[in-house]
Amino acid sequence: MRIVLFVLAILLTACHSLPPLPPWQSPGQREHENVGQIIDLHTGAVLAPAQLIDRLAASSRVLVGERHDNPDHHALQLWLLQALAEQRGQGSVLLEMLTPDQQQRVRQVQAAYARGNPPADLKKALGWQPGWDWDLYGPLVSYLLRQPYPVLAANLDRSEIASVYRLVEPLKGQLSSAPAVQEKLMARIREAHCNLLPENQLPAMLAIQQQRDRRIAERLLAAPGPALLLAGAYHVRRDLGVPLHLQDLGGKDAVVLMLAEAGSKVQAAQADFVWYTAAMPQQREPCERLKERIR
Repeated sequence: MRIVLFVLAILLTACHSLPPLPPWQSPGQREHENVGQIIDLHTGAVLAPAQLIDRLAASSRVLVGERHDNPDHHALQLWLLQALAEQRGQGSVLLEMLTPDQQQRVRQVQAAYARGNPPADLKKALGWQPGWDWDLYGPLVSYLLRQPYPVLAANLDRSEIASVYRLVEPLKGQLSSAPAVQEKLMARIREAHCNLLPENQLPAMLAIQQQRDRRIAERLLAAPGPALLLAGAYHVRRDLGVPLHLQDLGGKDAVVLMLAEAGSKVQAAQADFVWYTAAMPQQREPCERLKERIR
């Protein structure tokens, strides 16, 4: 039955004029049965790309989750933006990778593109932060800055992060502050820091994560619609991230698309749709370097 649905989904794609899908770049899991599948997590139906675009185009807010170092996720994000542009106008795009102190630079670069005089060094003109691999983000950002809609910062400035770290204040919001949510996020923070982070630092790290999610939600509510967010997978998760903050702030719900690597499992509680891609190798080196510093 799954094969029949998948073939039908492919045939339905021909009914829409869409950009060609990019080839896989990541080396892992290319032969996995789920690679390339788009699944409606509420029904289990396999969707064609055109069906996904139709559903995303109907939403005023779309949240797209990524693995930051997977080139296929960035290529699909660019494809999504181009395909959505064939269906409707875009009101704004928000990026976790941009901070408020970069917003004026972004406006200036967009204005330069509109005048036909783009900067010779786009990365330098934006003050792009080295933590985000420009080789991966550059094509997507370059495309966005040539568009007529605003490209908006969705993160916290470093000074704001430092303030949150020093002054850990209780988060206001029934859903986002629920003990089960915070416990899961705390476990994720431990894992991300190789289980080597001192326990007394965990509350501050949790506060930073949740204040980032709160800022993203606030920016989404203020952004011209339809708005689309590109952020890390944990930020967009329905059960842990921005969607909870949107509800706590009284905002309307958003549609969540998770870009996930084949072999992983995304559940309906976490997202509305998942698009499985080829996979990047797991990175073990950062944990080894952290262990060496601690020794």
